[in-house]
Amino acid sequence: MTPDQIAELDRADPLASFRDRFDLPDGVIYLDGNSLGALPKATAARVQSVVREQWGTDLIRSWNSHDWIGAPRRLGDKIARLIGAGAGEVICADSTSINVFKALSACLQLAPERSTILSETGNFPTDAYMMEGLSKLTDGHVQQKLVASDAIADHLDDNVAALLLTHTHYKTGRLHDMSALTAAAHEAGIPVIWDLSHSAGAMPVDLNACGADFAVGCGYKYLNGGPGAPAFLFAAKRHHDKVFPALSGWLGHKAPFAFSDHYEAGHGIDRFQCGTPGILGMAALEVGLDLMLHADMQAIRSKSQALGDLFIERVEARCPQFELVSPRDCTGRGSQVSIAHKEGYAIMQALIDRGVIGDFRAPDILRFGFTPLYTRFRDAADAVDILADIMAQDSWTAPQYAVRGAVT
Repeated sequence: MTPDQIAELDRADPLASFRDRFDLPDGVIYLDGNSLGALPKATAARVQSVVREQWGTDLIRSWNSHDWIGAPRRLGDKIARLIGAGAGEVICADSTSINVFKALSACLQLAPERSTILSETGNFPTDAYMMEGLSKLTDGHVQQKLVASDAIADHLDDNVAALLLTHTHYKTGRLHDMSALTAAAHEAGIPVIWDLSHSAGAMPVDLNACGADFAVGCGYKYLNGGPGAPAFLFAAKRHHDKVFPALSGWLGHKAPFAFSDHYEAGHGIDRFQCGTPGILGMAALEVGLDLMLHADMQAIRSKSQALGDLFIERVEARCPQFELVSPRDCTGRGSQVSIAHKEGYAIMQALIDRGVIGDFRAPDILRFGFTPLYTRFRDAADAVDILADIMAQDSWTAPQYAVRGAVT
């Protein structure tokens, strides 16, 4: 594709105006929105308003006067519109890890005669770790089982209490067929939990159309809520009254301000709340959600696929040293492209030093995330030009690029 053709793609982009709503540093090509979304320009003023005008002036009265208490439900309903859920089916709360624990515990209550919780090898570690923790908590009564991705269907037996899968794989960007796997699990009487951390805000998701039972996800990637932003939990309405929350925190109580000595689960999705919400994080996330809700999700998906295709085409033409790890077919790929090289860490550090920010995942994967609201086609093309130059000059071999940081 010629420079003129790439420029024409940017001119014709229906999402081009969204880039101006983000605070992006000059001289940086940011291809790591799949790990931390960029800062919306409106966020700083919103958070400052909450700090100065709400917390600073109204103090504790803000729980009522500014509806701080309603933030988990309000943001949950906004997230629901992005993931194919209904009002009152999503709560914005806690972290993804905590919400994985909640969802697994709920599934075990729905199928108390079963004791296996199933996932795939190579899943994002927090999902597997939470499963392992539940097994130890129950002294081995609950058994974690991890199998190869292509063997999942073969292990959907009558002892499985929950199937936990990540929709978009964090390393490869490979997509699971949500509808087909959910249907297969349901045929075996197994409730399904979908981790949407790398899908929510990056592509159309329709949880209710595929009959999903639970889902979790974070707010700091494609939802642009900032570092450590609150996460979310989806629970299908049909399950609300069947589950007693394992993390029965005070805010999930039926009447939290009655201050009873005994827990009574709240109505509907509210019972999946636990502790007091972090209002500053909620305020920042709500800016990202409001911005996202103004965009067309099909346009986001189409641009994401085109960006990935362009990047793959140019890497393979100019950088034959790399192996494509992500699916080549864009319909089976999330909003990222991963390539492999045995010196991937040092190469990524050299890229970052040249203003192209992606990230590295052990043992050898360079990950490039495409956030259609602010990533341009020329960004994808220029990133490959810089990568090709680094490889041609062997500049990645400089000693400083081999020094590993605490975060990779």
